Amino acid sequence: MDKPLRALLLENIHADAVAALEAAGVEVETSPKALGEAELLERVADLHLLGIRSGTQVTARILDAAPDLIAVGAFCIGTNQIDLRAAAGGGVAVFNAPFSNTRSVVELAIAEMIALTRRLTDKNAAMHAGSWEKSAAGSHEIRGRRLGIVGYGNVGSQLSVIAESLGISVWFYDTADKLALGNARSCTSLDELLETVDIVSIHVDGRPQNRQLFGEAQLARMRPGSLLLNLSRGFVVDEEALRASLASGRLAGAALDVFAVEPKSAADPFVSSLRGLDNVILTPHIGGSTEEAQQDIGNFVGGKLVRYATEGATPLCVNLPSLDVPPLETGRRLLYIHRNVPGVLAELNSLVASQGINIEGQHLGTKDHTGYVIVEIADDPPAELLDRLAALAATIRLRVV
Repeated sequence: MDKPLRALLLENIHADAVAALEAAGVEVETSPKALGEAELLERVADLHLLGIRSGTQVTARILDAAPDLIAVGAFCIGTNQIDLRAAAGGGVAVFNAPFSNTRSVVELAIAEMIALTRRLTDKNAAMHAGSWEKSAAGSHEIRGRRLGIVGYGNVGSQLSVIAESLGISVWFYDTADKLALGNARSCTSLDELLETVDIVSIHVDGRPQNRQLFGEAQLARMRPGSLLLNLSRGFVVDEEALRASLASGRLAGAALDVFAVEPKSAADPFVSSLRGLDNVILTPHIGGSTEEAQQDIGNFVGGKLVRYATEGATPLCVNLPSLDVPPLETGRRLLYIHRNVPGVLAELNSLVASQGINIEGQHLGTKDHTGYVIVEIADDPPAELLDRLAALAATIRLRVV
């Protein structure tokens, strides 16, 4: 590209991401808040890179309004706030941070288990009110408790290991076959898990089928006096049903870090039917909000955006084929994203050869309906070649780095 790359980073993304992009020659603009669709539409027309967290929705309409956009960085674990199919269809790569804040989320889950079983929130409120309630009534150790983990991915499996080291027995349920770590035991159904454990911690992803995963029926399956933790997605738990279960005394307590409706910024009010309940810990989506996690996420996703923009590398890309190529030291690269149909590679190679260009290296990958080819050549490609490649029926996006 002749013009400098431009990036917009939203939602207080760590300064290390800004530094990494600027060091690569990218012009970076930042904003501390999430943007709604109307606001974002006004900002994306000449963007090449967009960085978001969980509060900004990147819809097909946004992608259509950003013809120069080559990549979106989700500076978080989840990518359900991005239309991945539309992004792939437009040749826009999406990167996230699947591992960077895992430990932070796990530590919050452990802290909430301890706080609820020791009734620390009650004791703290009483002390601030001037009441000295020194009593063991209703206060328990977490050692010996039975923890059920729903979703045994990066967070759930690490929680399993840490919990077991504290003397907690672990069961887990996942729709995919997962290797049990340590002495954890796999359950064949969610019902089996709910009927077995006395603490349930939810760590599922944002796929649509997880919506309302925990409703009235699932809460009724849980053992009386159980605790429920949700540090995954807000729409997973029916908050009205949870409130009723807590108010009735069937559940002893709950901790939620995510909500079906969350404020866009600190200036907006937080509204939830769970407010005001003494046996509920509410936190403002801070599971991954530690300085360590945010710095690691900034470096990780920022680095992925830089490598893709300057080298064409896509390792761990969410929606395009994953090609991990070495740094570009000499020559140029043709980055050709195309529809995954027969004959594309033959057409590409034929066009390159017709220009008398020797291919010095080639990398190919496919993912679902999309193919990605990186062609290494010695010199700048002629404009005629680029025009003919761009005109191919299968072409989605063509870049040169």
